[in-house]
Formats: sequence, C-alpha cells, structure tokens
Amino acid sequence: MNRINNLFATKRENILSIYFCAGHPTLNSTTDIIRTLQQKGVDMIEVGVPFSDPMADGPVIQDAATKALRNGMSLRTLFSQLSEIRTDVTIPLILMGYLNPIMQFGFEQFCQQCVKVGIDGVIIPDLPFKDYLENYKPIADRYDVRIIMLITPETSDERIRFIDDNTDGFIYMVSSASTTGAQKQFDDSKQAYFSHINSLSLRNPRMIGFGISNRQTLTSAQQNASGAIIGSKFVSLLDQTGNPSTAMDQLLQALQQ
Repeated sequence: MNRINNLFATKRENILSIYFCAGHPTLNSTTDIIRTLQQKGVDMIEVGVPFSDPMADGPVIQDAATKALRNGMSLRTLFSQLSEIRTDVTIPLILMGYLNPIMQFGFEQFCQQCVKVGIDGVIIPDLPFKDYLENYKPIADRYDVRIIMLITPETSDERIRFIDDNTDGFIYMVSSASTTGAQKQFDDSKQAYFSHINSLSLRNPRMIGFGISNRQTLTSAQQNASGAIIGSKFVSLLDQTGNPSTAMDQLLQALQQ
C-alpha cells in the first residue's frame, strides 16, 4: 500500500505534515531535515522543489526557493540526495514542485525516480486538472505515485467532487485563496468554508494548509480535517536558526501559544 494511503488508514486525525524547501538553508541539508522531522514525530513531509516563479507561495517560501536555487539545488540533485533516504525514513514523502522543472525532467522519468528513491506523492500547483486527467494520471497511476490536488474557497462543489472522484491519497485544502504565509487566526469565513467542505462527505481525507502557525489555526485545522500542513512558519524558523531540530522545537512551542 502507498505510504500516504497507509497513514490515513491508520491515523485518522491530528496528522502533522511539514513543508520545507530542498536546498535550504544549505544545499546538503535536505536529508538531515527529513530525518530530524521524522525523529520529532512528524507524520508526513512535503519537500519543496525550488522554482524561480513559485506563484502559490508567499514571501518566506519564495525567499527560501531563491536561496536554494543559488545554492545549486535542482530536481536531479534532489533525487541524488534522496537515493538512500528509505534506509531509515519510513513516513510518507511528497514532492511539491511546479510543472516547468518536472516537464524539463520528463514526467515519466520523474515518476520513475520517485519510485526509485521512495517518493509517495506529488503536488503540482500549476497543473491544470484536465491535463492531469488526460496526460499525467495514467502515468502516475502506473508508478503508484499519488498526485495530490489543491482546493480553495473559490473551488466549486462540482469541481471538488470531480477531484475527489479522480484522485487518491488526500485532498489539500488551501485555507484561503491567497498565497502561503502564517496567519494568527482563521476568521469566520474560513471556518464556514471548512464546515461546508465537511458537509460534502468526500471520499478522500483532507489536510488543511496555508497559514497555520499557532494553537488557534492548528486546532481549527485538526477539528475540520485529518490534520494540518505547516510550511512558512517552519521555513522561517529554519532560516533563522539554521538547525532543523531547533526550528522544529520552536515550531512545536509556537503551536501551543
């Protein structure tokens, strides 16, 4: 069973997923961060592939991507770094990357490398759903790689149900229609959005991301989905400390406040 599916089959609530950008803060810090996050009890990890035009990302992650590219990170380098990661890492690993670098790499070759190093799923924010169904899903399914789709408060119920019917793993619920970035609280409109999605009784589990940085936003995500995805807050702490263990300790402390 794919590790993503296995996670949601065995742990149905309070799942914690952490995002960071490969190649940041240093070119060779990627595997150390992954291992540290697993040791700290993180359930799933989203590894960002840096790109020069990350349209869905806020300033913190954009800055990390810029630094990672300057450090020399590329998709080919990342796969090389991850070649031995499954010797001791057992939790699901997801790559988050934009379509351009993946297309340059070649999508089937990309899926082959995902299988080779133990990547369980992929998030491609700028992949149109129609193109996914026609050109990418058949290949990804062949390699048992989950392509995770995002929904936002602006996504229609019809589209959400269509995504639910044609994907597997989980659905990434973006908390707002804006870019990534920490928020102090989820307001009434976001709470209403969460409640509405719950009322749809979707087949796939959901994870809520974008803006989670404290107890209020974490609790809200945990109450309205299988768990939370935290990116900007961790990336910011990692940038400040340069140490994944310290950054994770500070994040866990912030999530209690």
